[in-house]
Amino acid sequence: MPYAAYATLLEDAAVTNATLAECIQTREAEDSDISVEEVRTRLAATLEVMRKAVREGSSPDIRSRTGLTGGDAAKLFENLNNPEGVNLLGPRFTHILACSMATVELNAAMGRIVAAPTAGASGVLPGVFLTLDRDHSLGDETLIDGLLVAGAIGACFAAQATLSGAAGGCQAEVGTAAAMTAAAATYLLGDNSEERRPELNEAVGHAASFAMQGQLGLVCDPVAGLVEVPCIARNATGAAVALAGAQMALAGLKFPIPFDEVVDAASRVGAAIPPSLRETAKGGLAISPTAKKIACKLNLEGEL
Repeated sequence: MPYAAYATLLEDAAVTNATLAECIQTREAEDSDISVEEVRTRLAATLEVMRKAVREGSSPDIRSRTGLTGGDAAKLFENLNNPEGVNLLGPRFTHILACSMATVELNAAMGRIVAAPTAGASGVLPGVFLTLDRDHSLGDETLIDGLLVAGAIGACFAAQATLSGAAGGCQAEVGTAAAMTAAAATYLLGDNSEERRPELNEAVGHAASFAMQGQLGLVCDPVAGLVEVPCIARNATGAAVALAGAQMALAGLKFPIPFDEVVDAASRVGAAIPPSLRETAKGGLAISPTAKKIACKLNLEGEL
């Protein structure tokens, strides 16, 4: 993994006067014993998988194998394209929600997605990235830079905390995805000129911190033990948290706790979440009366 701590990445960027993306791709190439060009080629392929997942997941006919979920992203796209529909959030945000849910609905239907950082949290990053590309014409090379930054943030959580819902609750999955996305969106839209680069690099960490602080303690309580309810909808709300974090950072707000300390806090909070709320389907929404009925209907009731 490129960097185990964000402070180390900041230090490298300051010493070399390189961009965050340049530092990350250089470290990744060295660690993987491949060229920087190959690193970027692989990320270009990753980006295309994200795009294809949104296209396939947006079909009104998409359904999970259980039949429990599917088709909701299509409804959001329909709402987006309906001039008479109620759209409280505006077209950009509705598009983000739709792309996020399309990705995770495809995952539930056993389609091909990019774990970002996990399959259950795979919708947050592409939802935001593909919408920003649509609205700002960022282009693949810029988006690849964003993927590098997102990956570095995810690597910090992997090294210092966990990416597993079973170990740290959904904060480890959707929470990490929101932090990754907030950081990358800030990097993509911020001023990366040489004179403003140190300020942007700090803002990237603040964005990730803003996002994760809003997800601390988020539980993992899948109905019937499936990565469907509430996981799919949580990707949409995770995208909202990511946007909030990026917007605050881009406006110059600074989170008082350094990012690496936020990651450490997430590790401690995740360990403190009861096992019943860590992917076991023995707490939270998973043991609501309706959830139990769903589990029974699917013959997956188990010992709830």
